[in-house]
Amino acid sequence: MDWKTFQALLSGVNKYSTAFGRIWLSVVFVFRVMVYVVAAERVWGDEQKDFDCNTKQPGCPNVCYDHFFPISHIRLWALQLIFVTCPSLMVVMHVAYRDDREKKHRQKYGEQAKLYDNTGKKHGGLWWTYLISLFFKTAIEIVFLYLLHLIYDSFYLPRLVKCGVKPCPNEVDCYIGRPTEKKVFTYFMVGASAFCIVLNVCEIIYLIAKRITRIARKMKSRGRMVALQQQDCKDQDCSNCNLPMSRLDLKPAPAFRIDEDLQAPAPNLSSAA
Repeated sequence: MDWKTFQALLSGVNKYSTAFGRIWLSVVFVFRVMVYVVAAERVWGDEQKDFDCNTKQPGCPNVCYDHFFPISHIRLWALQLIFVTCPSLMVVMHVAYRDDREKKHRQKYGEQAKLYDNTGKKHGGLWWTYLISLFFKTAIEIVFLYLLHLIYDSFYLPRLVKCGVKPCPNEVDCYIGRPTEKKVFTYFMVGASAFCIVLNVCEIIYLIAKRITRIARKMKSRGRMVALQQQDCKDQDCSNCNLPMSRLDLKPAPAFRIDEDLQAPAPNLSSAA
């Protein structure tokens, strides 16, 4: 497998990640991929040749090896590393989609027109894409750890296994090559995977808390603006500031009252004459 190409594909994720995401990527490539390529592949090698059984029955060692090792550690880890890093490509693809939209928008409306302030900033749909990718990575890590625990009985590798699967004539003893060394690498890879899960959970909490804080600040600033507007209305002695425009328009005009003295009857001119 060409791990250099794999690393080149994920190198762009770093500039869109948080501090937790950068630490996660460093742990994946330094403590998992490098250990896998440099040491783990050589330790396992052709492990079926190192699996010895005290019988000459044809097919018995092969069947016993398949019974105790349905999938090799090294191949399971390779699948885990591929699957666990694929969700990060969702973020890169989303940013590429934003860049393409921004390019088309500028071609249509001019170079000064902007659709996004920053195509790599985690706002709107990109924030959700990043958060979903974290949930996928965490779920994949947990699933592969469970599979490893289920297949290899709590990550333990014994020196001797007893096999009675046909076509073995009876229960035979089979010996695993380099069991202690393999056990050390297994625990190391499991610990690195568990640490990556912790980093993913911390990053999820960080993103959600930051989003809630931003929303709370917006609501607080909006409340301050409303309070300032109400204070301005009080300072200007505006009694109708809090009324909607429809009520202001429908408010009846003040009635004029005619003084009773002005309504006195006119003098009788004939009697005066």
